[in-house]
Amino acid sequence: MSQIASPRVLSLIPPMTQLNTPYPSTAYITGFLRSRGVAAVQEDLALALVLRLFSRAGLQAIGPAVAAVPEKKRSQQLWHFIEHREQYLATIDRVIAFLQGRDATLAYRIASRGYLPEGARFASLDNYLDPDDPDGGDPLAWAFGALGSYDRARHLATLYLNDVADVLREAVDPRFEFVRYAESLAMAQPTFEPLAKALAAKPNLVDDALAELTVAAIERHQPDVVLLSVPFPGSVYAAFRIAQTIKQRWPQIRTVLGGGFVNTELRELKEPRVFDYFDFITLDDGEKPILALLEHFAGQRGTSRLVRTYLREAGEDGKAAVRYVNMMEADVPFAEVGTPTWDGLPIDRYLSLLDMLNPMHRLWSDGRWNKLTVAHGCYWKKCSFCDVTLDYISRYETASAEVLVDRIEAIIAETGQTGFHFVDEAAPPKMLRALAEELLRRKVSISWWGNIRFEKSFSPELCQLLAESGCIAISGGLEVASDRLLKLMKKGVSVEQVARVTQGFTEAGILVHAYLMYGFPTQTVQDTVDALEYVRQLFDNGCIQSGFFHRFACTVHSPVGQNPDEYGVQLIPQPEITFARNDVGFIDPTGTDHEAMGRGLNKALYNFMHGIGLEMNVQQWFDVRVPKSRVPRHFITRALQQRD
Repeated sequence: MSQIASPRVLSLIPPMTQLNTPYPSTAYITGFLRSRGVAAVQEDLALALVLRLFSRAGLQAIGPAVAAVPEKKRSQQLWHFIEHREQYLATIDRVIAFLQGRDATLAYRIASRGYLPEGARFASLDNYLDPDDPDGGDPLAWAFGALGSYDRARHLATLYLNDVADVLREAVDPRFEFVRYAESLAMAQPTFEPLAKALAAKPNLVDDALAELTVAAIERHQPDVVLLSVPFPGSVYAAFRIAQTIKQRWPQIRTVLGGGFVNTELRELKEPRVFDYFDFITLDDGEKPILALLEHFAGQRGTSRLVRTYLREAGEDGKAAVRYVNMMEADVPFAEVGTPTWDGLPIDRYLSLLDMLNPMHRLWSDGRWNKLTVAHGCYWKKCSFCDVTLDYISRYETASAEVLVDRIEAIIAETGQTGFHFVDEAAPPKMLRALAEELLRRKVSISWWGNIRFEKSFSPELCQLLAESGCIAISGGLEVASDRLLKLMKKGVSVEQVARVTQGFTEAGILVHAYLMYGFPTQTVQDTVDALEYVRQLFDNGCIQSGFFHRFACTVHSPVGQNPDEYGVQLIPQPEITFARNDVGFIDPTGTDHEAMGRGLNKALYNFMHGIGLEMNVQQWFDVRVPKSRVPRHFITRALQQRD
C-alpha cells in the first residue's frame, strides 16, 4: 500500500442502528481524531437510507416489486398498501417531516384518525383500551387525554412507518428491520458463508440505495481511510455492503472495521475472505489502534507494531491467512479522549418515534439525545452473565467532573440541545454525585438519564441531588428478581435493596426502568413465578415504571461461559469457529421450558407498564400450568416500611 502523508478519515454509521439520534461511535472517534490534528469527518448512512426509502420517490420505486408479489402470497398489509397506494404517496413525506419536528401542526390531522392509511400495525391499538372502560370508543384517550394530540399523532405516525416497513420487508428485502437488519447473517455465525452468499447475491432495491448513498459520501469527502463501526449484528451486513461498494470503485481507499460486534464476536477471527472488504479490523477502544494505523499509512510504523488489529497476509503455505497483531501500548486515557462532535451529522433530520406509550420506555426511541459516558468500563465488573473479561467492561477509568462538564458545555454549544444520555455500563454513584454538584455549581441546565446499579449508595439524598442536576430517568439491572439467583449472579444487590433504592428515585421524581432476565442457569418454574410476583409488587408500589424481560444468553466471555460447572450447567460443544463467536449453547439440568415462561413474563410486563392487571394473581399470565408464588403478597410494602 502507498503511504499517506496526511490522511483524510471518514467515519460511517452503517444501517441499522437507531433513528432518533446518532449512534455515538463516529462522534467519539471523529472528536478524538480532530483533537489530534487529523482531518476527520462523519456521516450517518443508516438515517440516510431510511430517509431515501421512506419518501414519495422511495415508495414509487418499490411499486414494481410490490406488483411482482404473487396474489396468493400477498399479506393483508400488502393488499392494504396496494389499495391505498395514492394515500401513502401523498402522506409519507409529510409524516417524515412531522416526526423530524419540522411540521408540528400536522399532529391535529394525524390524531383525527382520518389522515393516515391505517394498516395491520394499527390493530395493536386494541391493546390500549382504557383499563377502567374497556368498551370505550377511543383506545388512546386514557393514555394521552384530550390535550395529548401531539404525542398521540407521533404514536400513530410510528405505526404508519411500521406498516410501510412491513411492505418493504415483504416485497423487497425480507431481512429489512429498523434495528435488527439482516442480523441472522452475522450473530454468532461460526462461518462467513451465509454473509458471503448474501454479499454475492444480486443487489436488491435496498442494496442499490445504500450503494448510491455510499458513492455520494465518498465523492463528497474524498477520504483516504473509511472507518465503519458495527455495534450490533444488525449493522454488519450493511457495513460489508458499504465496504464492497468502496472496494469495487476505489480499491486504494483503506477500509477499517470496528465496534461492539467486532469486540465481542470476532475475537477468534480466522476467515481471510473478510479482508476482501476490509483492510484492517480493530478490537476494543478504537483510539490507539487507529492512531497506530494512521502512522502505518504514513510509513512511520510497520505492521508488526500495530495495536489490537487483524490483517490478512500470506501464510507459511503461501495461502492467505489472518494475522492478529497487538503491540502492547498503553491506551489513550479516558480523560484524554477529547469531546465527541456531531459536526457533519444532520441532527435536525432524525425521527422522534413513539412506539411505546410508557413514559420511561419511550426514551430509547423518542427525542435526540447527546450520548456521553461518565466513565470507561464498569466499576463493579463481577456479574456472572456479563462480558467481564473484555476491555469495555474490565478497564475502569474516570475523568474529573470538571472535564465531564467541559465536554457537556462544548456539546451544547455545538448542537444547541441539552438532553444527554449517559451510556455507561453502570455509572458509578461517586462520579454521578461529583457530576451533579459540578453541574449545579456552574448552573449548567441539562436533562439527563443513564444506567446504574441499584446499590445502596444511591440514598434518597443522592437521588434528590441527581434530580436537581437534571436527572429525569435511570435504568438498572434487577435481572432475575430472586435473592438466590442474584447471589449466584454476583449482582451484589438484593430484592429488598432494589425496592428501597428505586423508591428513592421515584420519590425524587426520577423514572425507573428495570432490566429483567429469565432463563438463568438453575432457574426453575417456581423461581420465575416468584420473580414475576416481585416485579408486580415493585410496579404496584410505584418503585419502577418500566421494564424489559430478555432471555439469558451464555456468552463465551462471561463467567458462566468460562466456568459453567460453577453454575450447574454443561456447555454444548461448538463447531470450528472461523467467523463469529459469542453465544454458547448450554444444558441446564432443571429442564425448565423458558420459552413458555417468557411468553407469560412479557405479556404481564407489557400490561404492568400500562397500569393494567396489577391486582391479578401472577399465575394467570402464563398459558401453561405453574405453581403459586411463594412470595408474601406485601413483601415489597414491608421492605419499604423498614427503610431507614
